[in-house]
Amino acid sequence: MSTHRIAVIAGDGIGKEVVPAAIECLEQIAQIHALDLKFTYFDWGSDYYAEHGRMMPADGVEQLAQHDAIFLGAVGSPEVPDTESLWGLLIPIRREFQQYINLRPVRTLDGVRSPLASREPIDILIVRENNEGEYSEVGGRAYRGLPQETAVQETIFTRQGVSRAAHYAASLASSRKGNLTSATKSNGIIHTMPFWDEVVEETARLYPDVTLTSELVDALAAHLVLKPWTLDVIVASNLLGDILSDLGSSVSGSIGLAPSANLNPEGDFPSLFEPVHGSAPDIAGKGLANPVGQIWSGAMMLQHLGHPEAAEHLQLAFESALREGLGTRDVGGPSSTSEFTAAVLAAIDVYHALDAIDADMSRGPAVAPASSS
Repeated sequence: MSTHRIAVIAGDGIGKEVVPAAIECLEQIAQIHALDLKFTYFDWGSDYYAEHGRMMPADGVEQLAQHDAIFLGAVGSPEVPDTESLWGLLIPIRREFQQYINLRPVRTLDGVRSPLASREPIDILIVRENNEGEYSEVGGRAYRGLPQETAVQETIFTRQGVSRAAHYAASLASSRKGNLTSATKSNGIIHTMPFWDEVVEETARLYPDVTLTSELVDALAAHLVLKPWTLDVIVASNLLGDILSDLGSSVSGSIGLAPSANLNPEGDFPSLFEPVHGSAPDIAGKGLANPVGQIWSGAMMLQHLGHPEAAEHLQLAFESALREGLGTRDVGGPSSTSEFTAAVLAAIDVYHALDAIDADMSRGPAVAPASSS
């Protein structure tokens, strides 16, 4: 039996609803696939901030380092500034654990209606550089409150940071259709984005079966709306990848569907798995939250931990529930959070039973032992 220690941070808002739903599914999958998932729960987030003045304890990163993966719901509250909620929890985790790849699948799913008129299937992987770029800590403010008050924010691109994101994306593209699109804005940003273009192009040349296209981000945003089915793998900086992936999830049907993985590909540190959606305080506690993004993030976590069969089983189950029209209201379905979770659990059992039948049939009929004469 494979054992994995999972740190769980439900966080804020609907995170407290979708995380338990996803863990219920993960526990059922674990039982079937002989996995021992040991969940440790941390009550960090905006409520913790209200009590302690910080989003997590001073040794929070050290506590998380004792785990194989981190499963996060959502962070954010109207009572806590975003600079506190993000920079006090999620961003330090991403950087201390060198989770330099943010991987976000964008796919159309049967049973979920896309806002696009076309029914062409969408299947994109967005690789977002996750540790530097526009979300750097370099900068500051001066002359506060005066007419000349000034804010400076520095974008930081390093050759190491850009090349490792490009390597990861090109490798993915090589295993798929071989098409890699790089998001840029080098016509207007004259130093950092041309550097990004140069390093991505140098890296892509190491993958002869990959075709690289560099596309200005405004044109790429239009491309994601007009013909997203022609895209395969997108590599983008921290800010551009963040925006494009939210757009992509909306185009595919609902931001509530979108999963993500914050990866340390080498496995030197734990990786973090979370849905793309926020804490949605306006619907929190009403049973309206869509748990697909969290469940799908759980499947990505299983894949990362080395259990592709378990990951596929979980993905087949939630896709089946959506295909049957049992989604939550944001995707046009009738279900509450708990009702959809129950449908996924039932589908997990159905696929398990089908696998058992297939296994019996593959073994063939039993052969009686020969009698002695």
